Amino acid sequence: MENALKNLLDELIENQKKKLLETGRTFVPNLTPEDMLQPNDFDEIEFNPTFRYQEGILDGLQVAKAAILAELSVR
Repeated sequence: MENALKNLLDELIENQKKKLLETGRTFVPNLTPEDMLQPNDFDEIEFNPTFRYQEGILDGLQVAKAAILAELSVR
């Protein structure tokens, strides 16, 4: 069960990373995954609510994964 949950979270996170990159590329066509780590380098996405919303979803998924894995390791 724990492996299945970890795999599900990993899949959700990877899918959201892809969606975030696609969203970013609508505003910065040559955006790379590394560029997304520093969105402040690109005004087109730094102040873009659509990009920031998708980025927030990714952050939330990553925090949820960390919390769930921490809880499972305590048991």
